[in-house]
Amino acid sequence: MSGMNGVFAKRRARLLAMKAIRDNHIPGDKAITCPKCGQDSDRKSVAQNLSVCPKCGYHFPIGAYYRLSTILDPGSFRELFEKLPAADPLSFPGYRAKVEAAQRKTGLTEAVVTATGTIGGRKCVVGVLDSRFFMGSMSAAVGEKITLAIEYATKNRLPLILFAASGGARMQEGILSLMQMTKTSAALARFSEKGLLYISVFTDPTTGGVTASFASLGDIILAEPGALIGFAGPRVIQQTIGQTLPEGFQRAEFQEEHGFVDAVVPRLQMRDTLSQLLRLHEKGGRT
Repeated sequence: MSGMNGVFAKRRARLLAMKAIRDNHIPGDKAITCPKCGQDSDRKSVAQNLSVCPKCGYHFPIGAYYRLSTILDPGSFRELFEKLPAADPLSFPGYRAKVEAAQRKTGLTEAVVTATGTIGGRKCVVGVLDSRFFMGSMSAAVGEKITLAIEYATKNRLPLILFAASGGARMQEGILSLMQMTKTSAALARFSEKGLLYISVFTDPTTGGVTASFASLGDIILAEPGALIGFAGPRVIQQTIGQTLPEGFQRAEFQEEHGFVDAVVPRLQMRDTLSQLLRLHEKGGRT
């Protein structure tokens, strides 16, 4: 039996590695220019640095499968609810074609990937929003998938880690997308009642209904450096209040300074940080 488990673990590791390579593929053979520092770096060095600029530390957006490959122990990845389909509940003009185009481009069925795996040998449930798919917006299918992942973690008494990257609720699904805010929040309330650990990780950008719901409900809230975190965007706020906003407003470092984020964690340190938090929680939960 242990031999078969080893075979399946290797297959899962290869599957995640293949999907991660697709996520992290940076096309072209020319140098990539960092949008923050303006410096050029060869694409291989950026890829080997977990898609972080080696010159200034800017965190490039990454795909869901690639992110999972950077934090989960090799061979531990098991995808959850991968067959849950995207929907077009309002028959919104042109929406279905755009969803199909996003699916072809990203290899995803929807904007979130949920899975079980281990980090530092400790089992957990992980969900990752992918900004390449409709800017990671929360559709009915995304909300359902996240809710199912929360319920799975609740039933199996597992820690939960959710990585947010989103433009908010998906406008093509109207009120059905907005409903996911309360749906996911209610599922997290039931999860919390069981005394289980939920770690929320903000990545760039996270705005709108995702910020206003499950992403802000973590027992521990982490963020990648420079991540934009807010409800409305800074330009909208500035135009509304007619005032100049402070430098770095809504960025992860600003949110940490003002108590909304517990820690800003670079991508290269994220796996070790999560592993340590899971270990401390496990130790603290023993009687």
